[in-house]
Amino acid sequence: MFLCQQEPCGCAIEPCALSFADPMAKELARIQAPVAAEIRAFETHFRSAMRTKVVLLDRIMEYIVKRKGKQIRPLLVFLTAGACGGITERTNRGASLIELLHTATLVHDDVVDDAAYRRGFFSVNALWKNKVAVLVGDYLLSRGLLLSVEHKDFDLLQIVSTAVRQMSEGELLQMEKARRLDISESVYFDIIHKKTASLISSCCAIGAASAQAEPDILEIAEQFGQKLGMAFQIKDDLFDYGQDEIGKPIGQDIKEKKMTLPLIYTLQTTDAATRRHLIDLVKNHSQEQSKVQEVIALVRAGQGIAYAQQTMAEYQTQALKLLLQLPESIYRTSLEELVAYTVARDK
Repeated sequence: MFLCQQEPCGCAIEPCALSFADPMAKELARIQAPVAAEIRAFETHFRSAMRTKVVLLDRIMEYIVKRKGKQIRPLLVFLTAGACGGITERTNRGASLIELLHTATLVHDDVVDDAAYRRGFFSVNALWKNKVAVLVGDYLLSRGLLLSVEHKDFDLLQIVSTAVRQMSEGELLQMEKARRLDISESVYFDIIHKKTASLISSCCAIGAASAQAEPDILEIAEQFGQKLGMAFQIKDDLFDYGQDEIGKPIGQDIKEKKMTLPLIYTLQTTDAATRRHLIDLVKNHSQEQSKVQEVIALVRAGQGIAYAQQTMAEYQTQALKLLLQLPESIYRTSLEELVAYTVARDK
């Protein structure tokens, strides 16, 4: 049980009460099976590494650890390492590095977005306010940097630092384009490559690098992660036009004036009058729920959903082709199943 630090309520918060059940949990557990022991050991190590002597910081670290999701990123690190030569102690450190830096970016993102929730849980800034959240994000970044420096894992640090730089560029590019609503497909793909695919690609690259893979195998792993990341983000964008809440509220991208593939394609293929109407709705009425629902209805009525699904399937196929260049193993099989899970998931 955690006490809300947001004045003036002082209410009691039970994080798990806000979580969403995952109907595909059994499938994910099956995919995780080849590295289940390693993941369990990693989680124990990660929880221990997050402990501090500062009472407030320790409370927040405990809250962050308890609200961790499906652990897809560490899973990718371990499975890729297994598929590219073998899991080592460096694999553990690489997974920790990814989690620390990724969690830091999420904490900072919630401050930037003034978000009260993150996948069904209260955000750190909602419970402890923005100043504390920014400092927590900085602390997580420093822990990740020190972890790498102390063990001289400079190659792993370079991989993740490049991803963080690209993520920042992607966010800023998306913010710039949201002001003008002039985003094209090519710019959209550039944004999601930087925002999402770069991090997933770095998970796979770190897994391969931790296994001391040859450069050609490392390149395959990195490219696989990029394709998987693109499919992952398009799937996430499709949730905005779904029927049910999945942790991310329906229409949230529209409210934030984010131009995603279903909307972009609809704007490209619809008649001029509908296009002008859609742009007006997003630009001037994105905070009105009825108008957001109208945008969703117009996109559903066109070919935007089908086009995004087709594009996602193409990235899925490309990811699987890359995987087949790796030696056959239980780890590669789980990665193949993880690709299918990514596009079939319901949240």
